[in-house]
Amino acid sequence: MAVAALVDHFESRLGRLVGAWSAREQSPEGTPKVGYFTGGALPGIQSYATIGLFRTPLTSRVSGRHQHLELLACGHPVPDEDHGPLPGVLEWVAGGLVADGQAVLRGEVIPLPMPLLPGSTMTALYAALPVYFDDDFASVVLENGVETSVVWLVPIGETEAAFVRERGWGAFEEELVRQDPDLLDLHRTEIAL
Repeated sequence: MAVAALVDHFESRLGRLVGAWSAREQSPEGTPKVGYFTGGALPGIQSYATIGLFRTPLTSRVSGRHQHLELLACGHPVPDEDHGPLPGVLEWVAGGLVADGQAVLRGEVIPLPMPLLPGSTMTALYAALPVYFDDDFASVVLENGVETSVVWLVPIGETEAAFVRERGWGAFEEELVRQDPDLLDLHRTEIAL
């Protein structure tokens, strides 16, 4: 029931769920599937989201309270690749969250073990609100009234990650608004900071 409500929530913005990958055998127990959505509100964009991470209560390092999350990643199609790196990245991040039991919070930076794509300057992920969609997309109430937040993982570069660490997420998001980069371009150059 809860999974159906979650998929309905995602499909209302991301388009139809056309496939899903199960977590690899070596993934921590509880690592969710990653769904692939197409035909959504952002034309020509490939969207991926975890389906079932909400089942694992994750602890906020700030408040100590449990949070229920699902992860989202979106991007322009990668030439010569069916799906690009985003499904594997979501599985990797979700597996890490399940393993350590900690929630990823808005404004946090997750370093990647290697650049997102060969030749890309994107070496980390930034946890953001899914601002390319309407405000109601940021959370959904599932079974037993459990509110589940949708965390958009935005690829960022080394300079951007350092800026977030030094100046904070508020200053970084102000720069994103001011410079308006295409955050769906996995090959974009970093913003000027």
